[in-house]
Amino acid sequence: MRCRNCSAMSDPFPNGYNFCIIVMYLSCYLISQVNASVHEYHNEGFIHRSNSYFFHGGSEGLYASKARIDADKPTSNEDKPINGKSFIRFESINFRRTKLSAEKKNEMQQKTGLVEAIIVEVRDRDKIGGSYLKSDAICCTPELAKNGSCKVGEVIIHQDPYNLNGPKRVQTFFEGQNEEASMGHETIEINSTGMYYLYFMYCDPELKGLQISGKTVWRNTEGYLPGKMAPLMTFSAFMSFAYLVLGLVWFVRFVQYWKDIMQLHYHITAVIGLGMCEMALWYFEYANFNSTGTRPMGITLWAVTFSAVKKTVSRLLLLVVSMGYGVVRPTLGGITMKVILLGVTYFIFSEALGLVEHLGNINDFTGKARLLLVLPVSLLDACFIIWIFSSLSQTLEKLQIKKSLAKFALYQKFTNSLAVSVLLSVAWIGYEVVQVLAIFTIIIIVFILLPVKIV
Repeated sequence: MRCRNCSAMSDPFPNGYNFCIIVMYLSCYLISQVNASVHEYHNEGFIHRSNSYFFHGGSEGLYASKARIDADKPTSNEDKPINGKSFIRFESINFRRTKLSAEKKNEMQQKTGLVEAIIVEVRDRDKIGGSYLKSDAICCTPELAKNGSCKVGEVIIHQDPYNLNGPKRVQTFFEGQNEEASMGHETIEINSTGMYYLYFMYCDPELKGLQISGKTVWRNTEGYLPGKMAPLMTFSAFMSFAYLVLGLVWFVRFVQYWKDIMQLHYHITAVIGLGMCEMALWYFEYANFNSTGTRPMGITLWAVTFSAVKKTVSRLLLLVVSMGYGVVRPTLGGITMKVILLGVTYFIFSEALGLVEHLGNINDFTGKARLLLVLPVSLLDACFIIWIFSSLSQTLEKLQIKKSLAKFALYQKFTNSLAVSVLLSVAWIGYEVVQVLAIFTIIIIVFILLPVKIV
């Protein structure tokens, strides 16, 4: 019995071929926008919000430093916070204002324009701006400065005297009529675990058109991997070892029963080999990322591709086994092309999703692109599930009619095991979809109801 949901596999989406090409193009475009724990800025502009202008410099999860800098030990500024330290380091940050803006200033003045770097943990974001002063302003105004709560021309920050790990600011001033101002090499140590945001902001409207260039380096206690990715390196190492053990056991059994080997056994060997390569590539990718602060694009692309191929082949293998291929029927017959087309479609979307997830900017929000790809992958997974269980039902019926009791018992165990796995997979897919939809909904609500809030 064929899956009715899969009967139109020749065109799973309207204009399916063109849609897949567009998705792959958008995913490949993200490769040119790869960011890592080294965030680079290339003459970026600022966005106007309320009475301020801001530029989002990055956001990552950081762990608290394990040990403080030893003030008695003579070290260079570059090597100060390394082992056991979490920090955000500003390197070669330059601000460039327009010539018209510079000419309006007095060349005899030392400070003719202020740009601030604001580092804030997500739970302290309400301390940025004048909300605690019952004002929607982000920059201090003469009225708010009257009671000494802030200084005119600066971003309002509510400093809690009992919380030394609150929002931090680093100020950079323009001098005279200079068009450029350079930020010193500053290193901000992180002493509280959390999700951190970096914003560059200014309040002077005459600085409109300001551009930023340079880079910031974000480092965790054990390396440059962001907090949400740090456990993945250990997981990849464990899974690489697990696949190695599984491969050795499978090889021994393969050699032991080589006279009884079927075509399916070669396919299973291929899946185990793909899994082994996939986990090894991810481990080297995370290890390289952790030591250098940038993602090795070549290794990442190969890891994403091996993941997509392995997931596609493993699903196709389950499908053809459920149809009885190699056990009940020698060939798939007329449905071969539909199976192949389903596999190709799944690979395209799975590869595109992997590129978006691993080659896009590291951030706590994954954006609309991921939502666009998670839903098709989930729908295709659902189609696989329906087709697999429909085929299993048909295969069990055939074995029962033929009274092949041994094969029937084997397929019953296979069906039960698969049902448990599918339930866990469906639960995870549901979590992924709900999570992305919730994030997307929150973003829309924030932009509609709170257009002046930036942190």
